[in-house]
Amino acid sequence: MNATVTVVKKPDYGVDAPGVIRNLLIVAVAGVLIWLTARLGWWSGNIGGFGVILPLSHIAPWPAASCFLMAIWMLYDSKIGKMRNREQLLDAVKWTGSERVLDVGCGRGLMLVGAAKRLTTGKASGIDLWQAEDLSGNRPEATMENAEAEGVADRVDVQTADMRKIPFPDATFDVIVSCSAIHNIYDAAGRREAIAEIVRVLKPGGGAVIDDIRHGREYAASFAANGCTSRSIGSAAATFLLLIVTMGSLRPVTLVVSKTG
Repeated sequence: MNATVTVVKKPDYGVDAPGVIRNLLIVAVAGVLIWLTARLGWWSGNIGGFGVILPLSHIAPWPAASCFLMAIWMLYDSKIGKMRNREQLLDAVKWTGSERVLDVGCGRGLMLVGAAKRLTTGKASGIDLWQAEDLSGNRPEATMENAEAEGVADRVDVQTADMRKIPFPDATFDVIVSCSAIHNIYDAAGRREAIAEIVRVLKPGGGAVIDDIRHGREYAASFAANGCTSRSIGSAAATFLLLIVTMGSLRPVTLVVSKTG
């Protein structure tokens, strides 16, 4: 008698900023090699000229260790941490199950699928430009595969679109979410356009949860300029620690936004 084997595919939400992780590991390896080759006596370990000597082999281990730890943290966050963070972010919304949801910069569907799992009669849409430098394997097919793996493919749709020109009519969505996406627009004017578009397609009385790694004050000001109120949630201590560890590169913020009716 032949037994039928059912293979359950697990969702895969990719690795965030794979190029950054690669560069961090390159710096870490370079630092170790500088220190090790100096210890083996292959060179003095010092660089400089004109009377200025820099003991490079003594300095190199510190940035190497810092970059290595940051790369490990980013990998952990990509595979484990962001799944936990997803649920905490979505808990900021009072769900009824009938919401029309938009994920701005949905990537492989982390927030999109998480929102869809909280719906019954509602629908969740995602938009993205599918840039691989922002997320490994970033493509719409991967998003739908994750929706299928988590049992919500019937409640999810995705399309290719720029968040500065969201392809939906005014006041379409009850809830809008966006996670680590808006900062990928590198000019402030473009980010303001994206927030204006988010407000445009959000229904009066609707809400948004915006989680990002920088530009928090800018986002809050842009939402206010477009007639919305916002409040910051999350751990101030964790935010401060990450700010220090990354030497100001990361300034994480989570905004809960309300559009007045």
